[in-house]
This record gives sequence, structure tokens and C-alpha cells, in this order.
Amino acid sequence: MRTTLRGAALIGAVTAATVLTCGTAGATPPGPGVTARTITERTVGGTDYTLREITIPPGQSTGWHFHDGPLYGVVRQGALSHFDSSCASDGVYAAGRRIQEPAGPGNVHIGRNLGDTPVVLDVLYVLPHGSPFSEDAANPGCSFQ
Repeated sequence: MRTTLRGAALIGAVTAATVLTCGTAGATPPGPGVTARTITERTVGGTDYTLREITIPPGQSTGWHFHDGPLYGVVRQGALSHFDSSCASDGVYAAGRRIQEPAGPGNVHIGRNLGDTPVVLDVLYVLPHGSPFSEDAANPGCSFQ
């Protein structure tokens, strides 16, 4: 019984760590304290629709990544600084602003919290069924992570 409980606890911890890191392990994982909480999810046909709350602490980032389907988000708190693979800012999104991220490996990006309050986002992922929330990508050569 004790071994079974330890095994279940380990599986739960691994599952939680996987969900909270917003993607797969790799070259540029999210910064410490970045969390994601699933609010609701539904599959229709071959598409997964998942609404998640993402929190990025001050000074942290999402890590470089891309998505297999488009994302639609709203900033609830803080300001998200968003950068594309050319290292250029493609927007700063303050509370109340919407953000959209296109799909595919040609759309590598990073979200950074350069402010002093946590960034909180509500994000709708529209992904092919069974796809991960994000695909890790290497830093494209930017001086920041």
C-alpha cells in the first residue's frame, strides 16, 4: 500500500511539473515560477480547445517556443513584452489587451515579464488533437532569454 501511494505521488508530481512548465523540456524552458492552470478543455473533431491561465513572475519568461495551432489571449494583469525570432519586439501587451500568436515553427517567439508585477494571461489554445501546448525552440541568437 505504501509503495502504491509513493508511486501515485510520483506520477502526480511528474504530471504537475509537465503541465506547469507549459511545454516540453529543452533548450529554453520557461523561467522559474512560470505556471499554467487549465480552466476548461474540449475536443471538437480533430481540434483541442483549451483555456488556460498563465502566470509569469517579474523578470521571467516563457522560454523560446512555437505552437502547432493558433493562440488567442487576453492580458489580465501586468504587461507582457513579446519578441519574435529576429529578437525584435512585436508588441507590449498591457492589462486588457488581446494577443494572438500564429501557428508553426516559422513563428518562434518568447513572452517576457519586464515589469515588477506578475503577468497573468487567459489563453485559448486551438491545437490539433493531442498536440502539446508548445514546442520548445532554441534561442535564435538574442542576447536575452
